[in-house]
Formats: sequence, C-alpha cells, structure tokens
Amino acid sequence: MTTPARRALKGQQVRRELLPNQSPELLRALHLLTREGHLNADALRKLKQVNHLVGLLQPALEDVFARYEEPVLVDAGSGNAYLGFVLYELFFKPAGKGSVVSLEGRAELSARAAERAAALGFSRMAFQAAHIDSAAWPERVHVVTALHACDTATDDALVAAARANADHVAVVPCCQAEVAAQLKAHRAEVEGPVAELFSHPWHRREFGSHLTNVLRALALEACGYSVTVTELAGWEHSLKNELILGKKVRKDNPQARARLEGLLAATRARPKLVRVLFPGLGAAAP
Repeated sequence: MTTPARRALKGQQVRRELLPNQSPELLRALHLLTREGHLNADALRKLKQVNHLVGLLQPALEDVFARYEEPVLVDAGSGNAYLGFVLYELFFKPAGKGSVVSLEGRAELSARAAERAAALGFSRMAFQAAHIDSAAWPERVHVVTALHACDTATDDALVAAARANADHVAVVPCCQAEVAAQLKAHRAEVEGPVAELFSHPWHRREFGSHLTNVLRALALEACGYSVTVTELAGWEHSLKNELILGKKVRKDNPQARARLEGLLAATRARPKLVRVLFPGLGAAAP
C-alpha cells in the first residue's frame, strides 16, 4: 500500500492560514514554516490549533489589557511555547506592556524557547523549567492557558488559576486516565444504570475522559467562573479538541458546588482538581 504524500502549503495558500499581523519570520523561527516559507501537514495542524485558540482568547486579552497596567499570562505546560510566542507577537509586543510566562517541565524545551525569545527580542517573555504544580507562579496572574497538558497536568493548571483568582482561564485537555481508573476500581459502588456507562473498558476510557472535563467545568463554576465549553479546531487537526474557557465573575458559586458534589457521589470519581480545591468534597470516593 502506498503511503499518501503529506500535504504541503505554499505561497498564497500559506498566507491564507496566517492571522492578521502574524509574521512569517516568527513562524520560521518556531520551525512551523520551512526556510522556503512552506507549511507541511504537521506544522499546519499545530498552527491551526494555535491560531484558533488565539482567536478565542482575543476577548480575554483585550479585557485584561484594558483593565490592567501590566497583564500577566501564564502558559502552563507550554512545550515549545508556540502559543506564548504567537500571543506575544500579536498582543503583548504591540501593546508595549504585560508579560508572558511559560512553564515547561522539560528543561531542554524551556532553554530552547528562552534562546528563541532572546534572539527575537521578546524581552517580556519568561521561561521556567518546572512542572505546573511546583513552579514559582507570579504573584498576580490575569490569564492562564494550558494547551494539551496531559492527564492531571490540566488539573494543576486549573488549580493554579483558581488559587490565583485569574481573570480568565483557557485549557485544552489532553489524555485523561485518572478518572477512568477510579471508575474501574469503584464500579461496584455505583448505583443504578449509571454504572452501565463505563462497564466496558472502551466506554470507561471514553466516559472517564468526558466525565473528567465535566467535573473540571463544574469545579471552575464552583470557584466563581462563568464557563464555556467548545470545540477548539476541526477533528482533522486534533482528536483532543475540547476547549474549556472560564471567566471570573464572582467569588464562588454554592449552587455549582452542590451540583459538583452530586456528580461526584453518583460516579464515585474524585479527580485531582477536586481533591486539591475541595478536599472535603466527595471524600468517601477514592
């Protein structure tokens, strides 16, 4: 069987993929564009996700730039920091204020990103080679992002955002395994037909992933956020495609907390986010 050739975009096709004021020079520095200015299939997939998220983040960024002298954005589990670099070029650089802090546990990626920022003159970007839950977070954080932070790393980003009273939070979860394991261990304790939703391993994995994100959204609401859950980009660009957006609107939400507690009791799930933010909630679960 012949392997199909990878799709590559050239010339005007590439320009159609760029956001207004997005420079090909930055994308070359990030190795998303080739030296010739072409865009291969893998780079296109990454750029589609980043640029779509940038568009969805625009209202949040406009909000914090209008209200604060020095808005701070933390990109948690930043990887190669594609998102941070694009946000800096499009928002922080032209505004002449604010900073982007990238947290990445893999030291080599963090060091490489810091070198790129220095070469580009992006002086208000900072990099920490640290995991999300052990990093030195800024005293005040206005926006928290996490693009494909794996398993409980997304929970770590949400915990940090809630504790910092961040004005806005945006996470695109990646793999979720913790809750599926809890469902398997405590299936016998779940009453009624709900247990049929995860009696088979395949369903348990898929339902566990869905349940994890439902609990995350409810936990954010309980912490006083208005929450929107939407699609990040087309499925052809990513199978991990769910975007959770939160905007801080009140101190807390007792009604959402009660709904969260009810779902925890019904499923016997208790993910890391709940254990850390609400240590007494659903304590009978694992």
